[in-house]
Amino acid sequence: MGAAPSVPENSIHEFTVKDSKGKDVDLSIYKGKVLLIVNVASKCGFTNFNYPKLAELHGKYKDKGLEILAFPCNQFMYQEPESSEKVEEFACTRFNAEYPVFQKIRVNGPKAAPVYKFLKAKKGGFLGSRIKWNFTKFLVDKEGQVIGRYGTSTSPLSIEGDIQKALNAQ
Repeated sequence: MGAAPSVPENSIHEFTVKDSKGKDVDLSIYKGKVLLIVNVASKCGFTNFNYPKLAELHGKYKDKGLEILAFPCNQFMYQEPESSEKVEEFACTRFNAEYPVFQKIRVNGPKAAPVYKFLKAKKGGFLGSRIKWNFTKFLVDKEGQVIGRYGTSTSPLSIEGDIQKALNAQ
């Protein structure tokens, strides 16, 4: 049930995604950094719970090698109806987000973004690999390997210990 198919890629660094303006971003630019990858939505009940804490984590650890990568998604009750650029403006203006917001994607189904197929294949969740809701978080180590997956209701601050461990790993 919900098992993720295997993927040919071995690292998150093998992917190219689009930024909020549609420009290609090669994720290899994040080699040597710890990543927290999150599917976000501006109209979700968990928005006010997650965005401020993501900004706080980023502010605290960006100089130590943490990057947060936000991917807007409209698959869950259409809670991200805005364009990718408007989502970025919302996150930056309302929540002082200083991390990149990428182009809106799908995280489940046959049209799921390849980067999310990879994340789900490497770290399944409770009851299978499907993303259950907005603000599912994946922690990726400096080599591009998925080392953690956290659900919607998991506060970004509650995974601070895992982030510190990944940042301190040689």
